[in-house]
Amino acid sequence: MLKSLYTTATGMKAQQTMVDMIANNIANVNTAGFKKSQASFEDLFYVTLQAPGLARGANDSPVPIGTQIGSGTRLNGTTKVFTTGTLEITDRSLDVAIDGDGFFAVILPDGSTGYTRDGTFHLNADGKLVTASGNVLTPEITVPNDTLEISIDPEGRVSGRTAGSPDTSTPFGQITIHRFVNPSGMLAVGANVVRPTEASGQPITGTPGDNGLGTLKQGFVERSNVQIVNELVNLIVAQRAYEVNSRAIQASDQMLSTATNLSR
Repeated sequence: MLKSLYTTATGMKAQQTMVDMIANNIANVNTAGFKKSQASFEDLFYVTLQAPGLARGANDSPVPIGTQIGSGTRLNGTTKVFTTGTLEITDRSLDVAIDGDGFFAVILPDGSTGYTRDGTFHLNADGKLVTASGNVLTPEITVPNDTLEISIDPEGRVSGRTAGSPDTSTPFGQITIHRFVNPSGMLAVGANVVRPTEASGQPITGTPGDNGLGTLKQGFVERSNVQIVNELVNLIVAQRAYEVNSRAIQASDQMLSTATNLSR
């Protein structure tokens, strides 16, 4: 059987994975805080028929080139691209966007800590700031039920006016954000949440605006950093690469057919 059949099959599989990743990017174009993924591929092992540099010929002089046949490609990994998305004004007091590096920390249903860029917050029945999925922001910030107005400054200080003290600003808490040495090494678990791993390192926690952390913008939402035009171009490239690989399989099939019909 021709080796090219198996080699081009790996190429088709790789391009199918590429299309799947592009489809997920496009599907999340309106997801708050979503970070697009990009794929990287690597070539597979080589069959070495002749290694370069072997002594051969007159005076045992080394040959300048060798003969190696590759075995195709495979997905090496997908990388999250953590560039800041467009900050869209909403004028909603509980919408908060991070302008720069950093994540909000939230408590997940299993009690562990997750991290998110989605700053579309709400108040639960206890007056705590939570995400749209109900995950409580940590450190917890509780807003009194008689609050008239909430203010969040760029450094993360949360305060507001209450019915009991309408003329003074009452502090409610402090939002801290977190960054990672390698955010691409975090594990995406859905619901706009990522978890730290050994690859990402431990979180570096601080006040917004300090130690390389971004600042907060109240009344804004960070949109996805997916660029539709770029994704469509990547989709065309992946589609054409898939098509060319399929044509290589057709060519191999025709060669096998020719060899089979030699005795006729």
